[in-house]
Amino acid sequence: MMYHPHSNQQLPTPRVKVCCISSLDEARLAVSYGASALGLVASMPSGPGIIADATIREIARTIPPGVSSFLLTSRQDSAGIIAHQRECCTNTVQIVDRLERGSHNHLRHSLPGVGLVQVIHVTGEEAVDEALRVAPLVDAILLDSGNQALTVKELGGTGRTHDWRISRRIREELTAIGKPMYLAGGLNAHNVRAAVETVEPFGVDVCSGVRTDGGLDERKLAAFFTALGTL
Repeated sequence: MMYHPHSNQQLPTPRVKVCCISSLDEARLAVSYGASALGLVASMPSGPGIIADATIREIARTIPPGVSSFLLTSRQDSAGIIAHQRECCTNTVQIVDRLERGSHNHLRHSLPGVGLVQVIHVTGEEAVDEALRVAPLVDAILLDSGNQALTVKELGGTGRTHDWRISRRIREELTAIGKPMYLAGGLNAHNVRAAVETVEPFGVDVCSGVRTDGGLDERKLAAFFTALGTL
């Protein structure tokens, strides 16, 4: 448990998703430190950690029970996302862009038992309404710091934080309807505790904050979990 510095209120320790996993060794290392989910990044217009679908499938098949395997897909049609999950065999799909063709209901009916997580990129107040519109259709919302309006979209792994006050508003609205929320975007050992105290998310998601020269850095990983009070 964590304590809020101003109210002395106990805060549940958030679940930790370690993203941009690129190998079996990285997967084992993240799990050994207590990761409850691993993010496996498929083809993206930009950003770190992209690996082949065959590698995603290989890693997903080795992840122990109780740890979620997230396929990060940039596909924007439900039929394409369904095919992508069936190719990669993860137990969760993280949709990093807006769904433009098909529907979340199509995903739900076609992928029974597979978790659906929709990413909302917090670029302004409009993210609140966007999150609330899609939340009833998925299992969880993940707030990140990408930018879909750029010529080359940023859909994750930016290493930037966003306005946590907006994230807090979204989290409060989602809590009211019983929907969990992950917080991503520029988190590291130095700011994750403040992020958790400000937003109080169900889970946190880290990529660049635990990496050095693209590889998972055990020292940074240990510092991240220590900051959360789990080591």
